[in-house]
Amino acid sequence: MRRVRHEAGGPKTLFAEEAPVPEPGPDELLVRAEAIGVTLPVVRKVREAAEPVPLGGEVAGTVVAVGEGVTGFAAGDRVTGLCFSHAYAELAVLHQAMTSPVPDRATAVDAVALVRSGLVARGAYEAGRPRPGDAVLVTAAASAVGTLALQYAKAGGASRVVAAVSSADKEEFVRALGADEVVLYEDESWGAPVDIVLDGVGGELLNPAVRALAPGGRLVAFSSGGGTIDAYELLIRSASVIGFQMAAIARGKPDVYARWLDELWELHRNRTVRPHVFAEIPLAEAARAHEIIESRRNLGKVVLIP
Repeated sequence: MRRVRHEAGGPKTLFAEEAPVPEPGPDELLVRAEAIGVTLPVVRKVREAAEPVPLGGEVAGTVVAVGEGVTGFAAGDRVTGLCFSHAYAELAVLHQAMTSPVPDRATAVDAVALVRSGLVARGAYEAGRPRPGDAVLVTAAASAVGTLALQYAKAGGASRVVAAVSSADKEEFVRALGADEVVLYEDESWGAPVDIVLDGVGGELLNPAVRALAPGGRLVAFSSGGGTIDAYELLIRSASVIGFQMAAIARGKPDVYARWLDELWELHRNRTVRPHVFAEIPLAEAARAHEIIESRRNLGKVVLIP
């Protein structure tokens, strides 16, 4: 089978190679990939790695074989899930706890654009303890997760939804998704204070995000970007910071995970939540996909097609 690996040195070192077909272990499924979602954490790992790291990502396709102990899935099923090892491949191994069925009406590209990003957006929004009438600001608002977070906030009854983006050419796009206001990261002020900030960037944006909070506001950090927050900025606002990771829900609260997933597909069916795919790129050109995300050019999801 074909798969993509990399050497140290960033996205230009990504290359395709022939590799043996992996065997699914206990509680694992072997899936023939039809679409692979490129995630920002993996893009960052490739850029920063001193040595090769596994290229994980979202995979959607058809089950080829199942390992010992797998229940609820069989060969021929259409599924999507997270692969933490070699996702950039024609065949990938998924753990059943991180795998879910794909409805007949949806494509594999729909699945990788919607499921992980939609669940993260939903979970981060819920973690902010939203109340009707809250004002919500979303950083990385034109990203795969950010586009869905904007829509969740709008559908959830936010009085004002603010999109924070890296460049002015993204304004029309995020407004079409429901943003009432648009601010640039470089702006001195991000406008009137908000009750919730959903931050998918981290790093140097954390403190501007805190300063955007109203008294009693909540910042939900779900980015892999890390960063340091000035505790005094929290103190003077009586604000709080909440960390959110979807894997903790999938593994620790499977009933919640299943309910959110069902609701997400229903919202997709009635078009309340619509993922946006920026580009579908051949698997062998994975370097181009990484470069698009690193340059912040993408408006929505970047997907690899084997």
